[in-house]
Amino acid sequence: MNDFEPHREFLLGVAYRMLGSLAEAEDIVQDAFLRWSGVDASVIENPRAHLAKIVSRLCLDRMKSAAARREQYVGMWLPDPLVQPVEAASVDDLSVALLLSLERLSPLERAAFLLHDVFDMDYPSLAETLGRSEAACRQLATRAREHVRNGRPRFTPSPRAAARFAEAFRAALTGKLDEFAALLADDAVVYSDGGGKRLAPLKPIFGKEKIVRFFEGTARKGIFGPSLRSEPVRINGMPGFVIWTDAGPETMSLEIENERIVAIYAVRNPDKLRHLAKRSEAVGNDGDGR
Repeated sequence: MNDFEPHREFLLGVAYRMLGSLAEAEDIVQDAFLRWSGVDASVIENPRAHLAKIVSRLCLDRMKSAAARREQYVGMWLPDPLVQPVEAASVDDLSVALLLSLERLSPLERAAFLLHDVFDMDYPSLAETLGRSEAACRQLATRAREHVRNGRPRFTPSPRAAARFAEAFRAALTGKLDEFAALLADDAVVYSDGGGKRLAPLKPIFGKEKIVRFFEGTARKGIFGPSLRSEPVRINGMPGFVIWTDAGPETMSLEIENERIVAIYAVRNPDKLRHLAKRSEAVGNDGDGR
């Protein structure tokens, strides 16, 4: 067990990026631990690489069934929100835009890109992990790199700027839309994931005008009142909030580029928010919990 624990966080990172699900990532890592328990660690030259191989192969198997589930998914699919303290450093390879780009890759392309480009696995080890030649792995990584290039964040707002964007967005939820509208890019888009279990738009909302009208309607319906309970956080490296409602938590995060909000990601599916249940105790009963 002591040989495994130093690698747990790394393995969770690999599995989460491959699957987009925190719960499934934890299941995969636990399965890897059980398999590792039956191995004589003294004969393993590179435990980290060996464990990465186990986790990657388990993820590739899991992705086969995940593809079928995605075809039946109600509305837009977004990865489980990875919630971090507001002061946490931004991590480019955790961005929702990049994770969504990875979803468009084949399982082998995704594994090759993540293991080589993100986790610095060399091509000989990658070839052994994926059961392909080194040349084939190079091709997989190159194709993946070309597909995901536009998914990597090109602008990281300063903490002060991130707070300004987040506060403007929070005000918009309660009907104060002026500053929010001024910060929206003309071609901004809203993605909402309710999974058929919570009310959410089934398709993206494109364009500044439509987004403003959407939030005007949300405010009129009183979905978020002036006593909105929220916790400012980083979500997959982006400024955002965990919002506490009577129906449970939800998350909203902002993708910023060139000092404008270019995308908003809202996760309302309760299946993707179970890991946030304990955070409610840390947020006050009144106000925004800050």
